[in-house]
Amino acid sequence: MAAPDPVDVRLLNAVAETGRAAVHELAAYLNMDVREVAARLATLSTTGLPLVVGVECDPNGIRNALASVGVQPSHPGGGHQAPPSGTGAPPPPQHSGPHSGGYAVPGGMSGPYQPHGPYPPMAPHSPPSPGQGPPPPQQQPGQGPPQPSPTPPAPQPASAPNTWGPPGSGAWPRSEQSATGGPTPRPPAVPRAGKVGSKLDTVGPNGEPVGVLLVEVVDPADFLFSAAGHTLEEGQRAIVVHVELTNRGTTVFDSPPDQHLLLVARDGSTVSKSSVTLSSRPPHSSGVSPGETGGGHSVFVLPEETELRSVEWSPHADPGPHSLVWDISDL
Repeated sequence: MAAPDPVDVRLLNAVAETGRAAVHELAAYLNMDVREVAARLATLSTTGLPLVVGVECDPNGIRNALASVGVQPSHPGGGHQAPPSGTGAPPPPQHSGPHSGGYAVPGGMSGPYQPHGPYPPMAPHSPPSPGQGPPPPQQQPGQGPPQPSPTPPAPQPASAPNTWGPPGSGAWPRSEQSATGGPTPRPPAVPRAGKVGSKLDTVGPNGEPVGVLLVEVVDPADFLFSAAGHTLEEGQRAIVVHVELTNRGTTVFDSPPDQHLLLVARDGSTVSKSSVTLSSRPPHSSGVSPGETGGGHSVFVLPEETELRSVEWSPHADPGPHSLVWDISDL
């Protein structure tokens, strides 16, 4: 039996770390060409591994791109139409039996594939779950063939590509650029959310996979503040937030885990952490090595009457698709 390709093994290890990730994120994390990652994943998915490779797009944008080069958009599967509005996308495929073919991976892989849970809800324009197309409409006894629902034509975007060519050539429009060379806006992903005690997975500032656990929120923490020798002004209260970060990557997470930790009020305003530290609640240290967990406490000082909605963690200064949110409105 031939030894597995070491690049494939490295790619599969990264996939196993995240469980679910976009191709371009894996490529950036592994410092590989996105087209090579896509090709390798597509090949690996046919070898019997519990691996599904999906595609997500803006359907109207794809149809407009086809129309711009004189191609009439058609539906896959011999003309089957998408399910009527309101029926929802089909569930993600679940692998519970043996797969055809085989692939030798160091360490072995046994037992049926267990999905990580339901896919997150998609925006209205998103396609069905990756790896599975929409089922054809079912015909009831005594009825004629189903009639396709009319689809209103979408407006032609000004930045639609007008030339195609071989992949990698200058005529091939990249997904992150329009024909004019400017960035193509994409809707932001919904941040992952949980409650106090939930551990949420995301990526760090350099793309490394991390897990962040909100251990505890002490509100109010005025007694801890006073016991450390600090004094609150009239009308203020102190809050202590305990967070732990697990580094699942291969490089050091070289920032304090609470560097961009925020409290979010009910009116949407945010509260940044204070520079105050408490002897009874040690602060975070800078740097978490691969495979290790680093924890610490962050102190917030805010107006006494402020009602809080959530705790928010982000890998960067500005919240984005990799931000994490914990609901604390019921504390």
